[in-house]
Amino acid sequence: MLSGLRERVLPEAQRRPWEELTESLDLSSGDVRAKRSAFWTMLTLSAVIASAGVLTDSTATVIGAMIIAPLATPIMGIALAAVRHRSQGAIGFVLLGGLLVIATGMAFSALLPASYELLTNGQIAGRTSPKLMDLVAALATGLAGAVAHARRDVAAVLPGVAIAISLVPPLAVAGVCLGRGAGWLALGALVLFLSNLLALVLGGIVVFSATGYASEAGALAGRSRRRTRLTLSLLLVLVVVPLSANTVVSWLLTAWSAQARAVAADWISIVPHSSVAGVDFVSRELRIRVRTPGDLPPIPELLSALHGRIPDWVPIVIESTQGRTIQAGRVGAPT
Repeated sequence: MLSGLRERVLPEAQRRPWEELTESLDLSSGDVRAKRSAFWTMLTLSAVIASAGVLTDSTATVIGAMIIAPLATPIMGIALAAVRHRSQGAIGFVLLGGLLVIATGMAFSALLPASYELLTNGQIAGRTSPKLMDLVAALATGLAGAVAHARRDVAAVLPGVAIAISLVPPLAVAGVCLGRGAGWLALGALVLFLSNLLALVLGGIVVFSATGYASEAGALAGRSRRRTRLTLSLLLVLVVVPLSANTVVSWLLTAWSAQARAVAADWISIVPHSSVAGVDFVSRELRIRVRTPGDLPPIPELLSALHGRIPDWVPIVIESTQGRTIQAGRVGAPT
């Protein structure tokens, strides 16, 4: 049954030989100088493009950086090294490459004005709060990337895999956030990168092992297999725990936002032709956006109504269509 599934996933006629797969993923074999020159050149350019795309909040520019980024090659090289139980320096390329992208993002952050609000940028907000489903999607993408590397006839899907897995943009976002002193946001972006990295490595190990490359490389000793599995399990835990915690926090914030929206809608309803445009948590503040042609109702009434519906001491900011931004105070604070 397993052999039949393997034949469907990776037909023998389309299966890349072990030597060819090694040549494409190992930056320390073959024409090493040319490989490394291409890697660092394209990674530097992709870092610049990604950082510029993040700062301008341009999805198209960021996608361009994803397509040309070569970081997936040494990451798949890590999976290959795990299967063949041989060091090839792939981890070093990933670490140094990641530092290069982060440094580029930090340099670009100097171009932002002092009053710039990071979470108003969609490229940053979308990559600083990863959830468990991001890891699920990344695992599927990692499997697709490994199959694409192992088969000759589906190499054309690799740009799509590069877009789906998103390696360089989270590092660029981490650099921008670090440059602005937003350590927690940078940590969220780094967790997203690590989850994507782990997904690629796990996908590569599963596919390369299941399709017979491990037997070609030579069977691993039992102790070596256990050490590899223990390392991967530890990495999985280190990524799954923060992603799971962030998923729970995101669910709570969504629930609290819905509660606050209902309260705010009742509060603003006493003003004719008024409505709530949106309620969101931004930088630990609850921002309530309202449309109103007249003056706002008494704000203490809103804070009192929110008491018990959302956690106390949450700062409330009200933004109206008249261009006013009001720091309303904190829920549960003495008036």
